[in-house]
Amino acid sequence: MDKRTQSTSTVAQARGAQPDFSAIKHRQQATWASGDFAVIGVTLQIVGETLAEAADIHAGETVLDVAAGNGNASLAAAHRFARVTSTDYVPALLDKGRARAEAEGLKIDFRVADAENLPFADSAFDVALSTFGVMFTPDHMKSSSELLRVVRPGGRIGLASWTPDGLVGQLFKTIGKYVPPPAGLRSPAMWGTEEYLRELFGAQAAAIRIVRRQFVFRYASTGHWLQVFKDYYGPVQKAFAALDGPGQAALEADITGMLHGANSAGGASLVVPSEYLEAVIVKRSE
Repeated sequence: MDKRTQSTSTVAQARGAQPDFSAIKHRQQATWASGDFAVIGVTLQIVGETLAEAADIHAGETVLDVAAGNGNASLAAAHRFARVTSTDYVPALLDKGRARAEAEGLKIDFRVADAENLPFADSAFDVALSTFGVMFTPDHMKSSSELLRVVRPGGRIGLASWTPDGLVGQLFKTIGKYVPPPAGLRSPAMWGTEEYLRELFGAQAAAIRIVRRQFVFRYASTGHWLQVFKDYYGPVQKAFAALDGPGQAALEADITGMLHGANSAGGASLVVPSEYLEAVIVKRSE
């Protein structure tokens, strides 16, 4: 089987199964509403700033942040004097973004919205952004189609997505060994591969620019990282809650071992890079 045929086969397999997206989305919404992702989200602000630069945000442009969480890309676009709409399906996260915008004196429109069914007209925005957000939607075809729909011809879509082999990609693989995802659900980390982005967006893209980057997690220790994620990161919190005592101990040991193996700071603290894919898709002009 040649590479092109293998790629087509892989994507076809990924699209073959049709899980109950509505039920999955309901559970995911509850997961992201648990804990307080904003505690971790604010540490990722540099990713939003870097993505805004990559997408070449101009003053006065209309920018939509999809699955915005607590607003990293929203704030980054507003820092560049764009007209920003920040959306998420978890109202509490939007409240955190709103508080950050108010503290900085930034004007941003915050709206509850589902990334798979955006309440905006066709071609309503110059740019759409998402940092580690839209990649977690259950129906990848719907969410990618919505991004393309709401961006004008010639506009840009900027995405930051964890790669399968980076720390967060490996974290979700590890969790999946203990708490398997629903049958047929495509991995969020597929968004962190160039091949898959070209499958999702290539037919309507004039250009797709890809850069592999590293976000560096910096915590006091592996124990500190794990405690913060158990307390505040919904997917980790829910995974531990779903396991009995021995299962929790085994999952904690696996995650701790992964962090130890990637730590570049020795025993002084925790410094662990996590690879992500930065993509800027230029929508084909009509």
